[in-house]
Amino acid sequence: MSDINTLFAQATKAYNQRDWRRALEYSVQALPQAPNHAELNYLAGLAALELQQMGPALEFLQRAVNLYPTRADYATQFAKALSMVNLSADAMIVADHALTLSSLDAQTLDTLGVIFTRANAHERATTLYERAVAAAPTHPNYRYNYAKSLVFLGRMDDAERELEACLALSPGTWGAHLTLSQLRRQTSAKNHVSRLLSLLPKSAQNPAAQMNLHLALAKEYEDMSEYATSFEHLVAGKAAGGSMRKYSPQHDEKLFDLMSRILPDMRAWTEACQTREPIFILGMPRTGTTLVERIISSHPDVHSAGELTNFALAFKRATGSRTPNLLDLETAERTQQLDWLKLGEDYLASTRPDTGHTAHFIDKLPHNFLYVGAIANALPNAKIICLRRDPMDSCLSNFRQLFALDSPNHDYSYDLLETGRYYVLFDRMMAHWKKTFPGRILEIDYETIVESQEASSRALIEFCELPWDDACLRFEENQAPATTASAVQVREPMYRGAMQRWKQYESQLVGLRQLLIDAGIPLKD
Repeated sequence: MSDINTLFAQATKAYNQRDWRRALEYSVQALPQAPNHAELNYLAGLAALELQQMGPALEFLQRAVNLYPTRADYATQFAKALSMVNLSADAMIVADHALTLSSLDAQTLDTLGVIFTRANAHERATTLYERAVAAAPTHPNYRYNYAKSLVFLGRMDDAERELEACLALSPGTWGAHLTLSQLRRQTSAKNHVSRLLSLLPKSAQNPAAQMNLHLALAKEYEDMSEYATSFEHLVAGKAAGGSMRKYSPQHDEKLFDLMSRILPDMRAWTEACQTREPIFILGMPRTGTTLVERIISSHPDVHSAGELTNFALAFKRATGSRTPNLLDLETAERTQQLDWLKLGEDYLASTRPDTGHTAHFIDKLPHNFLYVGAIANALPNAKIICLRRDPMDSCLSNFRQLFALDSPNHDYSYDLLETGRYYVLFDRMMAHWKKTFPGRILEIDYETIVESQEASSRALIEFCELPWDDACLRFEENQAPATTASAVQVREPMYRGAMQRWKQYESQLVGLRQLLIDAGIPLKD
């Protein structure tokens, strides 16, 4: 047993030093001699989880839970792994089991909160984050997670309190500065500009800090109508963020081309999954998808499931691709012999238990526009709604937004002209889908919804084949959590402040405007 003890000690030391690969190697080396060593299985599972080796992580963590079922931390990490591969129903079962166990420390409570957040159980998640903060009130990250969850629920004053508490504990929680700037419209009398400016020189060598601080300043200066200064900070912030990523526009061009080759499969439409539950809302990000989601989900027969990656995951599995990214060139090349029935059924099953209790549910992942061909074949009765918006506003809004840093879909957004080129790819792809699948897609303009709310809302509800309900005109009263960048605006009546925003930056956007004109994109004056 001395060899095992030595290996276990080495694995533990490597893990504590964040040397995940070596920790896994030591653990795997020892496990054949001690397959029922719960701690060793747990350590191997944690290291595999850090390395994003999800198959081994699930195997090791499940074994650890089976060997030591009363350990809340074991069950919690297993639930986390299940959640990361989008097995939400299984993750919830294991997380609920963890909650019945004793010794739920702050870290465990916070992790469980993340699991429930990923499952769209935001009220439960908020309660767990609150418990984590109560258990460890001086831990800034727990307060930050709690604050973000409060934003999802529309509790902006409480969120502001928690963000300030977080920053008092750790001014270097850089994302909290940006979140705080976005909570409300800043004014010359009440803003965070001085604090943000004071932190810039202190974090000059930290691109993540520079990104968040400059973007927070861009937001606050824009609120105060100092547009030139705002744009300078916007460019600086996005440049800092872009320095941490590697974007290939050529990769995206090839990817769009490959995905566009998914053609109508007439045979599949009679054999595919016939459910009428899904309503897909898609389009370029920041173009009104959340507004349409709130309008339709205000109907009593519709539940909003949020921004799901479920279809992308089901598609990935259906292709048999083993590459690490959900959608890449190898995956896109494997679209010719897909089993559309199985893809549709697997997708629907993966949305449970969050769906299935209403006649319809909304899947509002903007980048599902890449999968329209697959959605149309696998789910022939699903509704597909595409949001369009003034191209200049669309590009500016994408450039202004800091998307999730773990997202593989938004690397174009760190450069203004790359954002414009990406918009051109999107525009061409949607024109292709409309021609290839006539009648399957409702395109609707954000500006039309804002200017003609009732007529547009009725058109949306009619397209979804639902009876009219007046609640759809009062979407701001919809109490469902909102988890997107529009979480603040959707809790107000029809928001008009984003229309023609690009005019405020007209001199800075000359190059973008010319790029779109040269690509044949019709622009609105």
